Amino acid sequence: MKIEATVPLTETPEWAALQHKLIAEMERAIHPFLEKYTHPDGRLIWKEGVHQSRDGADDFYESFYNWPLLYLLGGGDELLELGKRQWDATTRLMEEIGHVDKEYEIGYDQFHQSESYIYFYLLCMADPGDHKHLERARRFAGFYMNEDPDAPNFDPEHNIIRCCHNGSHGPRWFEKATPYRYSPGMAVYGIPFHDLEGIDTIEDLKDPDKADRMGQAMHDRMAQGDVATNLHVCSLITNAYLMTGETKYADWLTRYVDGWIKRADANGGLLPDNVGLDGLVGQYTDGKWYGSRYGWTWPHGFYNIAMASILAGIQCFLLTKEPKYLDLPRTQIRTVMDLGKMDDLETLRSQMSLEQHWIAQFEALEGEETWVVPYRYGDNGWFDWQPMAPMYPAALWNACGDVQDWETILAIREKEGYDWRKVISFHGKDDAGHEQPWIAYLQGDNPDYPVRGLQASLEQVYRRCEQIRQDETDPRDNHIHWWQQLNPVTTEVLIQLTMGAPQFLYNGGLLMAPLRYFDAERKRPGLPSDTAALVSRVTGDEVDVELVNTSTWEAKRIIVQSGTLAEHRFTRIAYDRMVSEYPSGVGTYAAPNLETEEETAAPDATSFEVALPPGTRVRLKIRIERCVNDPTYRFPWG
Repeated sequence: MKIEATVPLTETPEWAALQHKLIAEMERAIHPFLEKYTHPDGRLIWKEGVHQSRDGADDFYESFYNWPLLYLLGGGDELLELGKRQWDATTRLMEEIGHVDKEYEIGYDQFHQSESYIYFYLLCMADPGDHKHLERARRFAGFYMNEDPDAPNFDPEHNIIRCCHNGSHGPRWFEKATPYRYSPGMAVYGIPFHDLEGIDTIEDLKDPDKADRMGQAMHDRMAQGDVATNLHVCSLITNAYLMTGETKYADWLTRYVDGWIKRADANGGLLPDNVGLDGLVGQYTDGKWYGSRYGWTWPHGFYNIAMASILAGIQCFLLTKEPKYLDLPRTQIRTVMDLGKMDDLETLRSQMSLEQHWIAQFEALEGEETWVVPYRYGDNGWFDWQPMAPMYPAALWNACGDVQDWETILAIREKEGYDWRKVISFHGKDDAGHEQPWIAYLQGDNPDYPVRGLQASLEQVYRRCEQIRQDETDPRDNHIHWWQQLNPVTTEVLIQLTMGAPQFLYNGGLLMAPLRYFDAERKRPGLPSDTAALVSRVTGDEVDVELVNTSTWEAKRIIVQSGTLAEHRFTRIAYDRMVSEYPSGVGTYAAPNLETEEETAAPDATSFEVALPPGTRVRLKIRIERCVNDPTYRFPWG
């Protein structure tokens, strides 16, 4: 089905001009970034030689992860090619260093692995026909389905991943205990266990004997068995399904997640964070459901447990349409929210494990109290009080459109009590954190957000470019977060405004939104050049979007798809159509008054085409039926 825009542009919307400006400046900014921090073949300039360690490869890949994402939004073709080149170059570098074999991590925790593999998922979505992507997707997933004899990560009898560190070499056991010493970087997370006599604070680990004892306890309790954050691997398995459509991936995924749901049900709904090699919760933690690596107690608690449950829940729901999978993350969110209280953030600041995540809250509150929840649980109960990030229920609402998830978001807004409309300009590691002003915009009480949000994004691009210019350090001496902190590409606000969705979860999230666009002329993803999109309203079954063509001479054709994974269906479209004459005679001086009326169509399809003649716009009110199709990366014409 095709809809033709007929309403002429009488002025270029400021939001459209800013979208074009933001994309263009980011495309330009990647070149000085590459020139300063990479070799001609794309490898990051890094210390010479091989450096074996238990650390992983995630920080290196993260420096480029959103370049194919900008391509998916409408950036130039070069972004896809550079995205592929940088993936390959980084993989070569990681093989040299010793972190990667068979193009995959040899063995690291899934919490960190998932940060880097979002890059791979975006490459697959951007070009699902690339045979290298397909072969890698199969191989990577196969490491967790025992398809590679060198990687026996999965125990089918007990339905567990056998170790918290895993990868292309299989379980990466902690062969011996190593002291867990005090370090300023890890001090913010406190001690992993609270039941070791004489070790009460992180400062105690400055004592070598106590550091040895803590290291031995970590080895005894964390060296083997499954952990809740292994659920982040669900994205890797889902990615293989989206590339192939093969049911074996869905079967493995649901079976593995069903095992964790049973353990959560037996624990009153909360996910336990550890399972022994015999399939027993608490096998190495004296029967405790908490206390393993990246679990409820250390180092981030709810932050990583919530993401693990959301990723598992959403992806199983996508493949099965069974609501029980979304109940898993909802229970984690509601349990923690029920414990909330009012407190002063400044007072709590020094005790927070994720203090850097609350830039907007600290600035917006201006010293007032706000609502906080506990992020961690240990032997002494709940602790580590911080704001409840709306990104968690927003991810669920974005996937299914269920009103209960939207109500959870609004409950957080009401409880926190500060002005969600305020736009704070910052660019964190996860390129997120601006959900509050966007949600207020969708509620209808923050109409200036499109302009202010895009201006804030541009400010961060300018700022990072200036940081690159002023950087006089030797890249070989820098820490492994240096490049990701200077990457000039930021996409959060573009995703919000053009696709009607929040930024995806950084630790393994797939790009999901109610709308996705393709250039019908060039047969590629993203909005065509000179076009822009603004989603102004999203509900469970409706999306309002305006599409414009700012070119004065070139016509454009956009394919609009229902869901980034073609998982939804369009059922009804209402759009404005001009019924007056325009331009009211060749050679006349005065512009005529414009009159429009509403036209409707019932496509009953996953996609439709919009023809945009030069200098035109169209406003669409779209009704969608959510999660009715089998999700896929396939393009509408393929």
